[in-house]
Amino acid sequence: MSEHVYKKLELVGSSKDSIQDAVRNAVAAASKTVDNVEWFEVKETRGHVENGQVAHFQVVVNVGFRVD
Repeated sequence: MSEHVYKKLELVGSSKDSIQDAVRNAVAAASKTVDNVEWFEVKETRGHVENGQVAHFQVVVNVGFRVD
């Protein structure tokens, strides 16, 4: 197994549908401009409430990418 070095970006993903979609949105956005995205970790989860209902999900994620 090769040894790798990684760098982390902290991002906030959001979605009206779910926490999972918020994570997917953050990872997809990072992958558009950053090469070698290989992992993520969820640091925080929060949401927005309107009229007593969950209206929006937000997640703070670290996205890790391999440094060549």
